[in-house]
Amino acid sequence: MKNLYFEPESTNEPKVEFNAETGICMISGDCYPETGYYFFENLHSWINNYITEVKGSISFTINLRYFNTSSSRGLFILITILKKYKDEGGNVKLMWHYDKDDEYMLEEIKGYGEEANIDIIKIPEED
Repeated sequence: MKNLYFEPESTNEPKVEFNAETGICMISGDCYPETGYYFFENLHSWINNYITEVKGSISFTINLRYFNTSSSRGLFILITILKKYKDEGGNVKLMWHYDKDDEYMLEEIKGYGEEANIDIIKIPEED
């Protein structure tokens, strides 16, 4: 299985690094791509293929400064895929970095965790 790597082509796209050998996955930056549905469809497909083919541990890190509504849906689907894998016995660690002063982002992260019923390690950071 190939790694998935996207270097942002514009300021509205996040950097994506999904490593098939290590199971370490990261999405970082700002996330409001023009074609959000298609952008996240690639990520969902890769995670689903990893779960089916590799069946390894996943360490998933989200480090987004900003994301829009359509990206929110894509992120939630990613989180629910990880939750399902964890429920089926997969080893999943989900971490989310956020600005320690961004109470809105913290509430969003908590909401995702509660709605998907998965533990999200919340990592506050300084500016």
